[in-house]
This record gives sequence, C-alpha cells and structure tokens, in this order.
Amino acid sequence: MSDDRTSWTPSKKNYLFKTRSLVKAFKGIYIKGLKELYEAGDLKFPGNTDKYGTSTGFNRLIKIIIKKKWSGYAKSPCSGPEKVLEYLGRYTHRVAISNYRIKSFETDKVIFTWKDRAQNNSTKEMTLDAVEFIRRFLLHVLPKGFKKIRHFGFLSPRYKAQNIKLIKQLTQDNIDAPAHPEPDDKSIEVMMQRLTGINIWTCPKCGKGRLARLYKLLPEYVDYILPPRKETAWNTT
Repeated sequence: MSDDRTSWTPSKKNYLFKTRSLVKAFKGIYIKGLKELYEAGDLKFPGNTDKYGTSTGFNRLIKIIIKKKWSGYAKSPCSGPEKVLEYLGRYTHRVAISNYRIKSFETDKVIFTWKDRAQNNSTKEMTLDAVEFIRRFLLHVLPKGFKKIRHFGFLSPRYKAQNIKLIKQLTQDNIDAPAHPEPDDKSIEVMMQRLTGINIWTCPKCGKGRLARLYKLLPEYVDYILPPRKETAWNTT
C-alpha cells in the first residue's frame, strides 16, 4: 500500500519478501548471537583468530563483519508454497507429539512411535524415562513473552481490519467477501487421519474392520423404528 494510502501496488505472483531484507535480518541476528556468546565466555578463538579474543580485538572483528556485504539466496520450494504452509502449520497449530503416538506409560517409562527418515519413513518405537520425555517435550514450549506468530505491516493487529478493508476497496474486491478462503472439501475421516493418525471408521476397540452404516435414526421417529434400550445403529465388518 502506498504511503498516502490511496493506491495498492501488487507484487509478482512468485514474490514473498525481499532477499536483501532477509539477509539484513539474518546479519543482525548473527552478530547479536556472537556478542552474547562472547559476553558469556563461550566464544573460542583458536589459532590465527587469537587476536580477536581480547575486548578490543572482538570489537574490531564486529566492525569488520558489519562492513562486509553479506549474500543471500532464496530458493523456491520444490513442491510449491502449499507444501511449505502445510509444513509450517504442523508447528504453529499442533503440539510436540500427538496422543496417538504415545503407546504406553508404565513404571516411569514412556513408549511412543517415531518415523525413521533414513529407512524410508518406517515407523519405530522408542522408550524413554518419563523425566527425559518431559524434558524433550518442554523444548517445544515457547519461552515466556515469545510470540509464535508475529504480524507486521498492513497485517499488524492494531490496524489489520481497517487496512484489509481499505486494500479491498483499492483492489476493487468485494468488501463483504470472507477474509479467509473456504477450506478444502475433505471428508471428516480424511481430516482426522491426516491430523491425528486415527482412522475413525475402524473399531475403536480392536482397530480392525470397518464401520458400516445400517440405517439412520431420526429423532422424531426413533421410537417407531427400534424397540426400547437398543442404542447402536453401527456394525463392524
């Protein structure tokens, strides 16, 4: 959106953000990390880098790094942006491990499944002490005050609604159109299988067979179809 908020300049369809902006952000984070390591005494200077081990030498090194022109390369995703969003979505809207992957918890031991990428994504089981399992789980918990998703620019929370409405006017879109696209028309069993790994059509007890619909019960006619105390209308085959 233009500075005077009177026009909208569309970007290219294959554009996400400026590569030089990404390089600039990475450069700042990298230098900040170096300073933190040096202040904590965890940064080592072996061999010819010993001259940068002193306070004066380290400050000189930082000035050299700042003056250097950093290069960056942004590569388009092989499977398209949809796969990237699906990959990120698993981290932003799901927990560290799904319940169905935890097989048992006995005698302070947790058994859960994992996929071995080196062996064609074969499913294996791992056993960990409960304390170690909790430690690994907590590695996925964000630190206090850390936001999982940050919005900025015209999507910043304070003016998001106003900006989107104005952008739709500038691009001649329907103002009353839904802000989010409609979800894919997928069946509930496909969605549950993808999100939780649970096949809701199998028997919940043995995990085998397949539930088959025998008849549908309508509330106003249920007393005429079934005798009292008969509760199920499903069977496994």
